[in-house]
Amino acid sequence: MLAAVYGHGYLLAYLDHKPLGVSWCLYNLLTASMLMVTLASNGMLFLIAWELMSLTSFLLVLFEHERPEVRRAGWTYLVAMHLGTAALLLLFVLLGRDAASLDFASFAVPAGAMAGWAFVLALIGFGTKAGLMPLHVWLPEAHPAAPSHVSAVMSGVMIKTGLYGLLRILSLLGTPPAWWGWALLLVGAASGVLGVLMALTQRDLKRLLAYSSVENIGIIGMGFGLGLIGLSTGHAALAVMGFAGGLLHIWNHAVFKSLLFLGAGSVVHATGSRDLEALGGLLRRLPVTGLAFAVAAAAICGLPPFNGFVGEFLLYLGALAGLASADGLTTPAVAGLVAILALALIGGLAVACFTRAIGIAFLGEPRSAAAAAAHEAGAAMRLPMLILAATCLALGLAGPLSLRVAGTVLHGILPGEAATASLVWTASAAAVLTNVSRLALGLILLTAALAWLRRRLLAGRTIASSVTWDCGYAAPSARMQYTASSFAWPITDLCRWVLRTALRRQTPSGTFPAAANLESHARDVFLQALYRPLFLAADWCAERLRWVQQGQNQLYVLYIALTLLALLIWKLGAGL
Repeated sequence: MLAAVYGHGYLLAYLDHKPLGVSWCLYNLLTASMLMVTLASNGMLFLIAWELMSLTSFLLVLFEHERPEVRRAGWTYLVAMHLGTAALLLLFVLLGRDAASLDFASFAVPAGAMAGWAFVLALIGFGTKAGLMPLHVWLPEAHPAAPSHVSAVMSGVMIKTGLYGLLRILSLLGTPPAWWGWALLLVGAASGVLGVLMALTQRDLKRLLAYSSVENIGIIGMGFGLGLIGLSTGHAALAVMGFAGGLLHIWNHAVFKSLLFLGAGSVVHATGSRDLEALGGLLRRLPVTGLAFAVAAAAICGLPPFNGFVGEFLLYLGALAGLASADGLTTPAVAGLVAILALALIGGLAVACFTRAIGIAFLGEPRSAAAAAAHEAGAAMRLPMLILAATCLALGLAGPLSLRVAGTVLHGILPGEAATASLVWTASAAAVLTNVSRLALGLILLTAALAWLRRRLLAGRTIASSVTWDCGYAAPSARMQYTASSFAWPITDLCRWVLRTALRRQTPSGTFPAAANLESHARDVFLQALYRPLFLAADWCAERLRWVQQGQNQLYVLYIALTLLALLIWKLGAGL
């Protein structure tokens, strides 16, 4: 709803040369299809809603289809979604092969290796929509291409349908073996660490946020992985805290990531650019956007008293419980240690990433004429951002209440003793969060009191500003500021073996060098090493099979008849 209100103001600039009615129709269809996915209790209805969700979001991504990069992003997204749907189709065929229907209630728990295959298909199919690595390649392409209010819905809400689907299928597969949990934990840890590392290298603000979504999906995946390991080993605290932390991070991420994309859209609306190197000094020109973006950045970094802290806090509690109750290097202890190390690394890198984003975009001096002439957005765009910023704070302070809601949800989906333990453990964690909320509220009140006291003391006094030190600073310019790349270079250089950073440099030469420059570019290792060769191979095969497409309907009917004949012969052979 808030993204729709924001979109009303955002799309006014396109009113004279875009059919906005089509865009809003697709937006409503996307919303309806997401609701249908969560309400479906039949595999066929689920897949129809899933496909409608993919197609409507694909067409929304193509809003500015006249740009080549937008068309490329749209096709990348469409191919990825249909590969994921193919895995889901196989999954539902596998689960419903012994039943009279595809109703979820009639699915029989597969035995032995079939359960493992069902888990792998669910992880591929739903992980593609969610953006788990290495199935994430569509996110950094589609999110920058889509209008910002659509990006907010896709990242804040739509990709969570993948996590919902994964959790729902897991609830149908019975008691999980430990390797399911390890698979999710390690995939989540890799997604979290590599996602935030890639975000740290991006110049495009919306592309940065897209990789940050991969990071946060990884955190949620780690929570589900801890929950599965807890279920398989009978460790109730690990199971409850893992799933509860994952659920809360789903809800919280929907709020702060939507706010970040809306803030990025306000920046694009004001400057016409997503390039961090062309921004700067926007806080004075866009104060509401800057404040809202800063709140969301603090939330996504997991800083109290904002909502991002709550889910990650529960994951830490679960991981520490796994360590504390273990006698030696047991499975819960090792899983807890892996989770703690990954969460700590992700949290530190996230702080560096969003310090860079805010510092380069909103602080300092403008790096371009467009940034210098930027102005705040209209009320239709500002109001949703302020509401979401307030929600980030409210959910952070109301963490105990959110946790009790999550405990009720878990009581309905966890099996056996874990369901009973969910209410006990969530109540215990809620008591700890209550103290955190009280301290946070006290800090907020103290800050407000000090601000009020400062204002009283300065009332009636002349306040002036001046430089503090100007030695060698007689003619400052924006070129003297840190660039986005130079700010991140110490970290990206340390991790260059993962990021595969490419450098192009022109070193100074001569007594009075005329020019020198250094340009760095980090490559997505999965796109370069895995998907690009696969796409090139598929293109090569398609070129060799071009002769099949003759353009004659009679020939296509013959293909169908031959296929049906082959299937009939195969079925008769199987019966004999």
